[in-house]
Amino acid sequence: MPSATRYSMITKMFHWLTALLILVIIPLGVVANQLPYDTSEQLARKATVFSLHKTLGVAVFFVALLRILWALTQTKPGTLHPERKIETFLAEVVHWVLYISLVAVPLTGWIEHAASSGFAPIWWPYGQNLPLIPKSESLAGVFAGLHWIFGKLMVASILLHIAGALKHHIIDKDVTLVRMWFKSGSVPDVGPHVAKKGAPITAALAFVAAAGGAVALGLTQRHDDAVAVADLAEVTSDWTVQDGSIAITITQFGSEVTGTFADWTSQISFDPATADIMGSVETVIAIGSLSLGSVTSEALGVDYFDAQTHPTATFSAEIQPDGTQFIADGTLTIKDVTVPVQMPFTLTLEGETAQMSGGLTLDRLDFGMGETQNDESTLAFAVDVAVTVLATRASETSE
Repeated sequence: MPSATRYSMITKMFHWLTALLILVIIPLGVVANQLPYDTSEQLARKATVFSLHKTLGVAVFFVALLRILWALTQTKPGTLHPERKIETFLAEVVHWVLYISLVAVPLTGWIEHAASSGFAPIWWPYGQNLPLIPKSESLAGVFAGLHWIFGKLMVASILLHIAGALKHHIIDKDVTLVRMWFKSGSVPDVGPHVAKKGAPITAALAFVAAAGGAVALGLTQRHDDAVAVADLAEVTSDWTVQDGSIAITITQFGSEVTGTFADWTSQISFDPATADIMGSVETVIAIGSLSLGSVTSEALGVDYFDAQTHPTATFSAEIQPDGTQFIADGTLTIKDVTVPVQMPFTLTLEGETAQMSGGLTLDRLDFGMGETQNDESTLAFAVDVAVTVLATRASETSE
């Protein structure tokens, strides 16, 4: 058990376990961010390193909580140099910055992960989501910025902590470092530690200031490479779209990631009284309006949609009856590659209002998308498309 003279064995184990985890997790994060991801093998390697970083981060969070709870309930040896009031106070502030960062850094990273969709899962079975945290890229951006700035505070406090320990050991030649080691030998009885309320308050203010700085510098906003969204021309149509969605779902590392296109137009001709060809549809999609979780910027890049060069995609089809449902038989053009497709859909007519729901599965390789990602365990070839449309006859909306 601890005393006014020496730290307990449990305290020492918590200290060195935390140190080991932190000294592993920080380099992993740096390396993961710098790794390329041009091929399936590179993407898998990058995701593995990120997953390890995140998984150990969750471990740090829980170890830190246990360590702090233990520390708050135990007797702590006093300082060896109580006469050095400024030095002692600054050392306490650094300790409190370390304590807070050991919780704040992994927690903000975990919240960022829970708010995002796609890429590098946490390997703990409970790791992917958090209560009260919705899937939101804006929320993920906020906590990504906080994770980054709090991480800098952690690194600074670690360096100061190490520098202070070495100063005590090499320059002061006292037992500050020795008494935290497992074989501390003879150490002086200096009485119990007397906590100073100003130290944790100062440390907390440092985190408040850091958070404010992150907001002021724009670190809490996503800054993916900007892709211009095509300005789609207005269309005149027998049926006017009132609402709807075009969603795609990809499968990355075995997990589904769903996104939607915000901007699109549909020119629809449809007569339910016709027996054979009942009408036609032409839908133009602004590719740059895609939101696909944490992989949006990659999806819009040259290897995939290449939204800068090919800002729109076009679906043109004839509408035909197909038993109890309908089918849109036509072509889909993405990146100037035209592929024949058929999309089955259901249709509900109520007066002059039509509600349709349909979908199809595409092979991304048919459109030359992600050709370097040829391993389906990293990125599946199949892309599911789901479409819903609520439309009214043009005469109903022309007044």
